Amino acid sequence: MRRLMGAALIAALAWTTPAMAETPRDTLVMAHTIDDIITLDPAEIFEFSGAEYAGNTYDRLIGYEVEDVSKIFGVVAESWEISEDGKTYTFKIRDGITFVSGNPLTAEDAAFSLQRAIILDKSPAFILTQFGFTPENVKDKIRADGNTLTIETDQAYAPTFLLYCLTATISSVVDKKEVMANEQDGDMGHKWLRTNYAGSSAFKLRQWKANEVLVLDRNDDYWGEKPAMKRVVIRHISEPATQRLLLEKGDIDIARKLGADQLAGLEGNDDIRIRQGEKGAVYYLGLSQKNKHLQKPEVRQALKYLVDYKGIEQTIMKGKATIHQAFLPRGFLGALTETPFSLDVEKAKGLLAEAGLADGFTVTMDTRNTAEITEMAQSIQSTFAQAGITLEIIPGDGKQTLTKYRARNHDIYIGRWGPDYQDPHTNADTFARNPDNGDDAKSKPLAWRNAWDIPEMTKQADAAVLEGDAAKRAEMYLALQREHQQTSPFVIMMQEIEVAAERADTKGFIIGPAFDDNRYNKVTKD
Repeated sequence: MRRLMGAALIAALAWTTPAMAETPRDTLVMAHTIDDIITLDPAEIFEFSGAEYAGNTYDRLIGYEVEDVSKIFGVVAESWEISEDGKTYTFKIRDGITFVSGNPLTAEDAAFSLQRAIILDKSPAFILTQFGFTPENVKDKIRADGNTLTIETDQAYAPTFLLYCLTATISSVVDKKEVMANEQDGDMGHKWLRTNYAGSSAFKLRQWKANEVLVLDRNDDYWGEKPAMKRVVIRHISEPATQRLLLEKGDIDIARKLGADQLAGLEGNDDIRIRQGEKGAVYYLGLSQKNKHLQKPEVRQALKYLVDYKGIEQTIMKGKATIHQAFLPRGFLGALTETPFSLDVEKAKGLLAEAGLADGFTVTMDTRNTAEITEMAQSIQSTFAQAGITLEIIPGDGKQTLTKYRARNHDIYIGRWGPDYQDPHTNADTFARNPDNGDDAKSKPLAWRNAWDIPEMTKQADAAVLEGDAAKRAEMYLALQREHQQTSPFVIMMQEIEVAAERADTKGFIIGPAFDDNRYNKVTKD
């Protein structure tokens, strides 16, 4: 994190207290929950808030229209071509882009950024390594020549697959010269970039104070259309009631995490506008197959009948989620919309009896301590109890619960998963694919986190991503989801609708289908 001194630091931190009655006209102030930010390095970011940060501060080779994700366009890449055999992609890099350091952005920076992500091999690296790239071959397979970037994949994948992966956070283009100037012990600048910035987009990092505030400044040398807002301040405020109060007082411009009660309470307030956007994120329970009870198929099935889907949709998540029970969200190619499960305690009891657990059992659930997740967990605790299952809720902040989940040290995890890119393989790869279930596996998707060993389903997912015919590919994903619904250790419950409550004078905040599509660069104030 860049050190701020004197008046600059005081000005930035002024927004961590609710003293102001009106926000400055050139500053966007939002209340959000950003306790899941672990790192600011795009090669490592794998959390919702971090992805949103990167989406506003880093450019990528290509992008897509948020209203129609099938429309892909160039960003850093001015144009591209795909070879006849479908394995070589050639990108022409746009002239005239500079990083905030003043260094020009070149094809070498684009190649370095992708190479670096693969060599560092952090959590999201699989998004790129699935194309056959390894630390050993990546400099041959991804290379720069003048203003041209060439990428060679190991197989001919579905036409848009690689392109969508290049829109993901991990594909952000970083400043090679700046990053390598801060290298320590061969880490390719990783330690430095976890708290610093080396991008070229509409906003740049001013300050990040974990679990408190994230401050971005406008990049006045941005090569695209300049944002109207000079600064963006995101305050970590976990209590929805506090967010509502600050919004009504005018201390913030946008409240990002209001609950159903707060949203209902704002109805009829002419000073506030409520906006919605369907997200690709799904809420789910992950059932560890290391737990002797949860590894039983009858128990997994029973738990799917012990969630009050309709009650959660109509109360806790009213207006913020809809029932959805398949791993592909609506809007994706091949998404399954069938919802075969509902709360049925007697059916669940029968399944538990078949598993030899008629008297129930005790199990824990790691739960991020945000209001909605906690309330959903409490609802599930209550319905589990009706079938004799004692559910102990273990609360923690985003970093704590994610770290434990990623280490496979949970029984049940209640979470939210958002797609990394707009191709159906993004969720098939994590929910229905696990090429190596060993504790030391290189690839660690959600199926791995829950210790679910699925060699045959992995083969089905691998076949689907190679199918070039879109209609056939969609049918393959539908079949995969139907099997997954019935057999997996995932209780998929809801698809998110993101809601933002805005002051009436604040316009232009973009709610996109992915979390790094939430953009601030079009925001204006009347």
